[in-house]
Amino acid sequence: MVETVTVWFDSSCPLCQREISLMRRLDRRAAIRFVDAYDPRASCPIDRGEILARFHAEENGRLLSGAAAFAAMWRAIPALRPLGIAAGWKPVTPLFDMAYRGFLRVRPRLQRLFR
Repeated sequence: MVETVTVWFDSSCPLCQREISLMRRLDRRAAIRFVDAYDPRASCPIDRGEILARFHAEENGRLLSGAAAFAAMWRAIPALRPLGIAAGWKPVTPLFDMAYRGFLRVRPRLQRLFR
């Protein structure tokens, strides 16, 4: 049985659209349930604004955000599993989180470039 990871994404974000499109192509086992958090009908486990502001995923019943959420998504895709395992390794998780927080600072500028 394939474990399912749920990923909430912002369909109004051009960067998110591209990344989720790639992840869907790589997810050949259909191990990821993608939820458009921008859709008002979508079920979100926490405040929609928080879901849209930071990447979230649920793995084995645990809600994850930031780098941990990316690691869960990567672990669900065989080709990216090694990266997901590395990102989830406690000694390096803070480095991935720091990189993700840096990305969040430049995300608005990158979004304007991709529109």
